[in-house]
Amino acid sequence: TLRKPISQSSMADWASKNLNMHTQGIFRRRISISNMLSWNGGSIKKPMLITSNRTIKKEACEMFKLVQSYMGDRQTRMDRNHVALVTVTKCWSMQGLRDELYIQLIRQTTDNMCYRSLAWGWELMAISLAFFSPSPKFQSYLEGYIYRHLDSDENIALHIKELVDLKNKKNSKSRKKRKQSTEDEGLPISTYAKYCYRKLQKVAVTGGKKGLRKPTVEEIMHARNAILTPSLFGSSLEEIMLRQQDMYPENKLPWVQTQLSQQVLALGGEQTEGIFRIPGDIDEVNALKLQVDQWRMPSSLSDPNIPASLLKLWYRELEEPVIPQQFYKECISNYENPDAAVAVVQLLPELNRLVLCYLIHFLQIFAQPSNVGRTKMDVNNLAMVMAPNCLRCQSDDPRVIFENTRKEMSFLRMLIVHLDTSFIKGLV
Repeated sequence: TLRKPISQSSMADWASKNLNMHTQGIFRRRISISNMLSWNGGSIKKPMLITSNRTIKKEACEMFKLVQSYMGDRQTRMDRNHVALVTVTKCWSMQGLRDELYIQLIRQTTDNMCYRSLAWGWELMAISLAFFSPSPKFQSYLEGYIYRHLDSDENIALHIKELVDLKNKKNSKSRKKRKQSTEDEGLPISTYAKYCYRKLQKVAVTGGKKGLRKPTVEEIMHARNAILTPSLFGSSLEEIMLRQQDMYPENKLPWVQTQLSQQVLALGGEQTEGIFRIPGDIDEVNALKLQVDQWRMPSSLSDPNIPASLLKLWYRELEEPVIPQQFYKECISNYENPDAAVAVVQLLPELNRLVLCYLIHFLQIFAQPSNVGRTKMDVNNLAMVMAPNCLRCQSDDPRVIFENTRKEMSFLRMLIVHLDTSFIKGLV
């Protein structure tokens, strides 16, 4: 669901308070906000946003050159993947540069007369959102900017034409060059905007890439590909099943769910103390996520906590939880009634029902007394770690969240103990 973004007046107000106003000419006249937020072919001598951090001040100006290089507005010897990698790594390592990058991208994708440059600017924004979110205070501004471009393709084409015509009148020699620059190259801007909008909603909650290992070229390429090819993580169950239609048309369950579950068992997860409670190494989990998203399951895994952590992440990042939101109240109302809890499962859409039953069947293996003795993860512990991945409380009230957490755990516990999942055995 799309939230109503902040108004134009609010965005202008935000800009007037946070932009580090630049000057020009020998009299150092201040540049207007509209010019500050319009495409610039030259370099900048100070950051776009107000900051007292000396390192940020220096890095911001260098980063502007990288943004121009990625968009094809500045010559560079590096290929675009490495330009993106250097840019993303700077911001991933230095939190103070993140808002600066996003405001630079907003500037360079505003009043840009070259469609290819414009498309590449949006592409870099999409790639960046795969690694880090803007600060909470800047998020609403970025969200408002992206929102205005969700259905703006005709307006953008018209606006570029107007800008080019205006430029041609001023300088007739540039006519041929400018005319060429308006030719459509790249995806429609609305495609990038829709992807960025969804990605911004998710990264604001998940916080982007975690771990100590720096971003890699493979992750950059993967982030770019995800614009057109939705990831197996963070998509809806329907999208995931649609994606696997070509490769696994017979499968009734998501390949990623069954493969990761089988890996946990193949590596002896049901005999591993603290399974699902003890997290796997975050960098190893990230590396596995990258491979799984390319439909590959490496044979070199040895620690069951790695696929177990990624499996939890997959459930948690689903666009809509396994138990859809409209059934939430019914679940927490029947957290002590086994028959009613089981009845809720039968009401779920068929795909959600199968995915949930597969998960419960999987957890029932770990709940067997012979395994609990080794894992120290009884049915209560299993319900505690898995409930937040299946049910999502929409309330912002801490008291409601606290009270519902207990009910969510109890509901999942009812399913692990009482739901008949024997039919799952022959299903993949």
